[in-house]
Amino acid sequence: MPSQILPVTHHHRGTEAAAMLIKAEIERDDPTTSLLISSEYEDVEKAITSIKPVLSRTSSYNNNNITSPNDSPGLGNCYQQRRRRSASDNSLSSLSGSNGSGAASSAGGSRRHSFSKDVGRAAAETFLVTRLSFKLLRYLGVGYRWIVRFLALGCYSLLLLPGFIQVGCHYFFSSQVRRGIVYGDQPRNRLDLYFPKSSDGPKPVVAFITGGAWIIGYKAWGSLLGQQLSERDIIVACIDYRNFPQGTIKDMVKDASQGISFVCNNISEYGGDPDRIYLMGQSAGAHIAACTLLEQAIKETGEGESTTWSVSQIRAYFGLSGGYNLFDLVDHFHSRGLYRSIFLSIMDGEESLRQYSPEVLVQDPNTRHAVSLLPPIILFHGTADYSIPADARILQILFKELE
Repeated sequence: MPSQILPVTHHHRGTEAAAMLIKAEIERDDPTTSLLISSEYEDVEKAITSIKPVLSRTSSYNNNNITSPNDSPGLGNCYQQRRRRSASDNSLSSLSGSNGSGAASSAGGSRRHSFSKDVGRAAAETFLVTRLSFKLLRYLGVGYRWIVRFLALGCYSLLLLPGFIQVGCHYFFSSQVRRGIVYGDQPRNRLDLYFPKSSDGPKPVVAFITGGAWIIGYKAWGSLLGQQLSERDIIVACIDYRNFPQGTIKDMVKDASQGISFVCNNISEYGGDPDRIYLMGQSAGAHIAACTLLEQAIKETGEGESTTWSVSQIRAYFGLSGGYNLFDLVDHFHSRGLYRSIFLSIMDGEESLRQYSPEVLVQDPNTRHAVSLLPPIILFHGTADYSIPADARILQILFKELE
């Protein structure tokens, strides 16, 4: 490697002495490096020992090239100076590290502050949207009374949620439930069977038709009843049917009749006793079941009517909170949100109200023979029921006609 030439051209005496000292140290560290010095003085060599060095070569920081302070008094001072500079560099490094830690801590605090601001902004926007929603509802005619009712319904649903989860788990995962058995050619012609744990001999059977205001009825609504009765050694068949607007009351009664026929004719294959079949309905399902039972009895008294099941196969009918006189229910449902036009559409028009009002039909002299074919009827209804008000007249009429 060619030797390096470092020119020094400054002409002050002190600086030239320092330059000579640099030359001496360079020759000690790296003999291949030359220092070119221009000077007007002849006795520069003598000044080397009397002047302290003011500049050290960068490569002298290398530990392999450090000269012992005992070798030369002048260079000893230079060695101590290098040690002080190294300590100073370490101090700067530690100061830089502490500044970095402080910066990281400051960044963490900044992130927490930013998160707090985001949460506060989200809460403020949620409050604004809620307030504007309330104003919109009031503008549309929905007052605070309905809003409070809706919120109360939401809270009530939350309280019932644990029970729904428990029943839902039993419905979907229990080996004692067989879902979706086909009984007809319509998409909603399905039923669920709930079986007891024991299988010793034929079991009594309950064919259950769920409620749902003729609009939201579904076979799964009977899962709690199915679970409870199956624990008491009873097979439960929850029958699904078309709802409005998929069908009208005529279609619902037809689906219920097909489901009952399937149970009567096939339940023995599932361990049920065909001689112990009971029919049950709740709310709108009680109305549909009563209409189905009465229509079947009327068919059996007619001439040339083909039937696939008989009312004689039903040991008893249990009606829970049903409505049996549609003429009395039109105004009541209208006041509670099931408007007259919708209700009449469900019932195939105002002219069909009589046909689908069991309370009215059993009083017709032309149906007296059909009424005599009906099985025992047991009706349950709470006096504080506001969905469908209790009516004691149906009990008096039934007792009178069945005597």
